[in-house]
Amino acid sequence: MGQAFCCVQVDQSTVAIKESFGKFDDVLQPGCHCLPWIFGKRVAGRLSLRMQQLDVNCETKTKDNVFVNVVASIQYRALPLPDKARDAFYKLSNTQYQIQAYVFDVIRDRVPKRTLDETFLQKNEIAKDVEDELKKAMPAYGFEIVQTLIVDIEPDEHVKRAMNDINAAARLRMAADEKAEAEKIVQIKKAEGEAEAKYLSGVGIARQRQAIVDGLRDSVLGFSVNVPGTTPKDVLDMVLITQYFDTMKEIGAQSKSSSVFIPHGPGAVRDIAQQVRDGLAGL
Repeated sequence: MGQAFCCVQVDQSTVAIKESFGKFDDVLQPGCHCLPWIFGKRVAGRLSLRMQQLDVNCETKTKDNVFVNVVASIQYRALPLPDKARDAFYKLSNTQYQIQAYVFDVIRDRVPKRTLDETFLQKNEIAKDVEDELKKAMPAYGFEIVQTLIVDIEPDEHVKRAMNDINAAARLRMAADEKAEAEKIVQIKKAEGEAEAKYLSGVGIARQRQAIVDGLRDSVLGFSVNVPGTTPKDVLDMVLITQYFDTMKEIGAQSKSSSVFIPHGPGAVRDIAQQVRDGLAGL
């Protein structure tokens, strides 16, 4: 109906390309326009001014020979100026294909200069390089590059599996080291406890023996004073004989005793007494 009355409507965020007998004439802004078609005026096409997004998947190889798939997201829009809108409409038949070509060129130039780890760490720098290249090239075709992002870097599936195995092995090794360190600490503490226990046991045995010696000395001195005419040797022999018979009594009272005196007999007490006297003399 609009064409019948020579009227054309241009929607918001859109411009229309006006031609006269097939030649560019003007850029029509949003609103209603009169185009007398009987004079060769017509709308050749429309151009959206909305922001658009293009996701580009680029496969390339890193410096350490790992194939990766880099996904770049390009946000762009056509410029509303008449000259730029004309360029955007007439100069490129496939805008996305042109942008994709520039993205491929930059990514395949920058990524092979970096290792896989560097590519992950420096993805913002790669995105900046792509954006700078597009901003230099695309205005000549009537388009503005708003933003460029590297949204994903995906290595080959085998490489990903190998990386996961390496990380898992590293974590297992770390866990084993921590476990070994914990066991080492436990063993050290156990050894320190055993050493302290042995030291205290030795101190106790030494005090016990000292008490026995003091008790024997007091007994010998007390017996010598209370029974005139006895010598310390007689008292010590009597004490040893008494302890000998007490020991034999205790051994006989236990049916499962495995203690054996060699040589055995009352006469052996003299030898034992001599050994004790020699020990006391050494003390």
